[in-house]
Amino acid sequence: QVQLVESGGGSVQAGGSLSLSCAASARPFSVLAMGWFRQARGQEREFVAAINWNGGSVAYGDSVKGRFTISKDNAKDTVDLQMDSLKPEDTAVYYCAARRPTDPGVYRELNDYPYWGLGTQVTVSS
Repeated sequence: QVQLVESGGGSVQAGGSLSLSCAASARPFSVLAMGWFRQARGQEREFVAAINWNGGSVAYGDSVKGRFTISKDNAKDTVDLQMDSLKPEDTAVYYCAARRPTDPGVYRELNDYPYWGLGTQVTVSS
């Protein structure tokens, strides 16, 4: 069983920055593959970013490339998402996800992840 708790959500004006963090209960945390997804009101959940188990590979959704950065902090047992140049279109509930990988790849699909947090709200105003 892996428990995930997101934090860092809030409100920010367009062009600003926000940093999210996801704490995981699994041990060892370092071997987890992690991802971030988001879901705006009335829309389907979409892929945001992912990182493989050793932190050597990352992937981003097209809408956030160049603006968001995913990283793993093994000292704190967290995966983080640094969000810069935020746009109103980034407004959504952001979810952290995890899996115990059987390969060194990154995972982009909802059904790749058996473990999910409850989400944290991010609101970007114009």
